[in-house]
Amino acid sequence: MAGRSSLRSSRRRAISDINVVPYIDVMLVLLVIFMVTAPLVNPGVVNLPTVGGAKVQTLPPIFLTIGADEVITVRKEGESAQTISKLELGAFARSQAEKSAEQPVVLAADKSIKYEVVMDVMSRLKENGVKRVGLAVRSQ
Repeated sequence: MAGRSSLRSSRRRAISDINVVPYIDVMLVLLVIFMVTAPLVNPGVVNLPTVGGAKVQTLPPIFLTIGADEVITVRKEGESAQTISKLELGAFARSQAEKSAEQPVVLAADKSIKYEVVMDVMSRLKENGVKRVGLAVRSQ
């Protein structure tokens, strides 16, 4: 008999497999939790204005262009372009706001210009009475 028991113990090996059933159970519980809570999470809802309520733009925009050398060029429809300095920008904005405060100003800047310069021009326009300032971009 001693011979038989030594044969049986030599045939048995230690089990070295990982039992993955508990991991699968945890994963399924988490999946159920996410499936139940996902519809309850309210993403930020944005109420966009309707197109029917928009006014038709009657005034052509004024284009301000900031070149790579930080020179500001002003273009109005039907007029030639003129160059102004940053110091003259406030006076220019005030004169435009006195003529028509609702006239839009479109700002186009070279992509090598620092963000600070663009924001400075926008803030000067707003400070001096220009109500509508927009940024021009190129679509890809």
